[in-house]
Amino acid sequence: MPIHVPININGLSAREFEELDYRVMGHAYASQNELGRLCDECAYQADLKARLFADGFRSVFTEAPITIAYRDFTKRYFLDLTVDDALYELKTDSTLVGEHETQLFNYMFLLGIQRAKLLNFRPLKVQGRIICTSLTQEQRRQFTVDASRWADLTPNCSSLHQIMLELLQDWGAFLDFALYQEALVYFLGGSMNVERQVELRREVVPLGRQRMLMHAPEIAFRITAYTEDQNHIESHLRRLLAVTNLKAVQWINLNHAKIEFTTIQK
Repeated sequence: MPIHVPININGLSAREFEELDYRVMGHAYASQNELGRLCDECAYQADLKARLFADGFRSVFTEAPITIAYRDFTKRYFLDLTVDDALYELKTDSTLVGEHETQLFNYMFLLGIQRAKLLNFRPLKVQGRIICTSLTQEQRRQFTVDASRWADLTPNCSSLHQIMLELLQDWGAFLDFALYQEALVYFLGGSMNVERQVELRREVVPLGRQRMLMHAPEIAFRITAYTEDQNHIESHLRRLLAVTNLKAVQWINLNHAKIEFTTIQK
């Protein structure tokens, strides 16, 4: 996979991670006790780095870049905190939510590691959550494609389908769907050519405009990552299509290792 990280991060066993994490959490609690709960994330990040260095850790990095590429498309992320071979993602939110886990899983899959940890400094006590996966880089490339309900309505639809398959073959599945979407928009001509404000109207009642991604005249596309209730989601996509002047929506759903291509037409 075309990915570059300027630091080495090797996978830790559960026991190795637990032993290292015990020391890191002591400093996380101390940081919150001294700084309080209301600082921005960058303050805890800098404070933790200093405390870990003072404790004898020598491989401590903040904002280490991680770059993924395909052809001339590149995307760069920044890792909040790495301590030896452990990855930590820092938050200052009321509580940890699914989106935080999705973000950390994305980093873990890119790095090829199987455990990392979320740290949230806003609650009364530092909230920590270890995130684990058994997926390997090889397993992420063992995906299946269901295109039984897909129709190439235009040559651009064929291009959309092909580019998505190429990204999956190069990067594997399970990454954040927003990454695949950003790459698709890039290869389809960029946001200036793809993003459109589409008028919504229920019969004669105007409902305003909504941003949609368009790869062909009167045809939009939607990338999602639903693992259940796809029929329910499809019904709502049909309702959305019904109040536009579009002819179809091409829907690509990343259902773990099953990639679902669906054409929804009026």
